Amino acid sequence: MKDFVSKLLNGMSIGIVVALIPNALLGEILKLLIPHFPALQHLFDITIFVMSLLPVMIGVMVGITFKLTPIQTASVGIAAMVGSGVIQKTADGLITLNGIGIVINIGITAALAVLFVRMLGDKLKAYSILLMPTLSILVPGMIGYLLLPFMKHSTGIIGVAISNVTTLQPILMGAIIALIFCTIILLPISTVGVATVIMLSGVGAGAANLGIVAAGIGLAIASYKANSLGTALAHVLGSPKIQMKNFLMKPKIAFPMMITAAVLGALAGLLNIQGTPYSAGFGLSGLVGPLNYMNLAEGGWSAKNISIMLSTFFIIPIVFNLGLIYIFSRKLKLIKAADFKLDFD
Repeated sequence: MKDFVSKLLNGMSIGIVVALIPNALLGEILKLLIPHFPALQHLFDITIFVMSLLPVMIGVMVGITFKLTPIQTASVGIAAMVGSGVIQKTADGLITLNGIGIVINIGITAALAVLFVRMLGDKLKAYSILLMPTLSILVPGMIGYLLLPFMKHSTGIIGVAISNVTTLQPILMGAIIALIFCTIILLPISTVGVATVIMLSGVGAGAANLGIVAAGIGLAIASYKANSLGTALAHVLGSPKIQMKNFLMKPKIAFPMMITAAVLGALAGLLNIQGTPYSAGFGLSGLVGPLNYMNLAEGGWSAKNISIMLSTFFIIPIVFNLGLIYIFSRKLKLIKAADFKLDFD
């Protein structure tokens, strides 16, 4: 079971990074350029479309991680898409792709699909290419689809809990929300989904974003010795969620990041760092967080606001994470570089 869960989470992590990185890297930059170069709108639309392919990416990468055959792997990808919630039908009868889906339900559906295609094995013989994709839609895909309303409701409960936290006084509220989002970004739950479900905005969104910043920068620093530079940077430029497997196996690896998140969240309340439901779930990916803060801050791109932005989104998370990682690894001996090892081969 431990090996199964480990492979599942590893495949999910890779799929998430592959699907989300294009928009994370280009999204906000393209928004700034499109008014001057309208032709870039098409490129921006493509990055949004690629994000909606997240379920297929996860399914395929899970299939590859389990070393399934090409037909089995494609079938897992199809089933994951069916159970994702991304496919929606409008009042006009048009079928559209909307959002990235319910990540936890995508993972459950992919797991069921892996078990299903393994159970079938080579029983279908020459009919595999005809029957396996169809049966994967009918059995694991539809089970995932039936589970979807319950998983949406569960995500909504988390959202309501976070929304209630925002009724507290700003500094404490900011610390708690940042800590919550620092944790959620390392779970098979969409931070963007949670933030948009409850329409998290203002200081709450700013604190949530800083919680993810703390996770991304901290994990990049902590994992550098165990991984390549590109993989380390993917925690910041892509998503800290690539450490999901390691975090679920050893939650203590995130202690330094959680403490940093609480500090940054408190600063969000103190300095009135704001965001939007969209920016709340992205951290530093594509500079969504800092750019949204600068656009929403009173006074705009003033020297004071630029100083606050550089301090809270870059300098403080780097300094705090460096210090706390040193304490937890060298002094307390609770974490080590190998705990952050990622295997994408």
